[in-house]
Amino acid sequence: MAPNPKTLASRLSKRGPHRVLRGDLSLAGQPGVVYTPAEGFSMPVVAFGHGWMTGVARYQETLTHLASWGLVVAAPDTQRSPLPSHVGLAADLRTAVDICAGVRLGPGKISIDPSRVAFAGHGLGAGAAVLAAAAHGPAAAVAALFPAPTSPPAERSAAKVADPALIVAGADDLDSMNCNARALAAAWDGQAILRTVDGASAGGLTEGRRLFGALGLGGSERKTQKTTRALITGYLLYHLLGETEYESYALPGAEIPGTHVVDPVAAEDHTSQLFTG
Repeated sequence: MAPNPKTLASRLSKRGPHRVLRGDLSLAGQPGVVYTPAEGFSMPVVAFGHGWMTGVARYQETLTHLASWGLVVAAPDTQRSPLPSHVGLAADLRTAVDICAGVRLGPGKISIDPSRVAFAGHGLGAGAAVLAAAAHGPAAAVAALFPAPTSPPAERSAAKVADPALIVAGADDLDSMNCNARALAAAWDGQAILRTVDGASAGGLTEGRRLFGALGLGGSERKTQKTTRALITGYLLYHLLGETEYESYALPGAEIPGTHVVDPVAAEDHTSQLFTG
């Protein structure tokens, strides 16, 4: 009998069973980091894109968390200027996957299965992950966490992506101008699950103190991080490793603590009634 959703959520919010190693992508020519389980062969790889003006150091615990569950995670530390190239970050995500598949990782006890790839990201990095998935070809999954609009619009790419997707947003941000989660889910060619995280804001996934938080524009949120890590971990374990115990994380109708499923095409009606009969 499978554990109940509350038990699964509690388990997935904690570190997994693997000891984690950290590497430097710049040794292979690209600024960034890679986190891997200490050993394992034919492991899947997740390319993770950072948010606007946010370096990968702000996601250290999240990246380590995913690696502790048996996933290799590569995160480019590029396009950090106020005017980044979203297409450039998408290209760097694909390059990070190629690096992991093409160079030796760790002390010889680690290998990658290039057929098991997922693209993920936060904010503009979520949009870049969608662009990367569309250009990459078939991938196992996409995870867009609190996505922000990109140029070109990631919705256009979403319409070309048949890979399954998990799209996460804060309930209060869902219909804001800085969040395109609903539009991404509605445009997605394959199965897209849109979930809101209770009490979350768009910037809550980043770790540590940020200038934007000091200015009242949203700071680090431990509860958001805990819930989101559980969501993405369960989703990727199912799609990348085939761990059926976590199938509920890949089902649109599943109840997962701290989250709610949203129908992307059932937008709220904000218009006023002008006439009465």
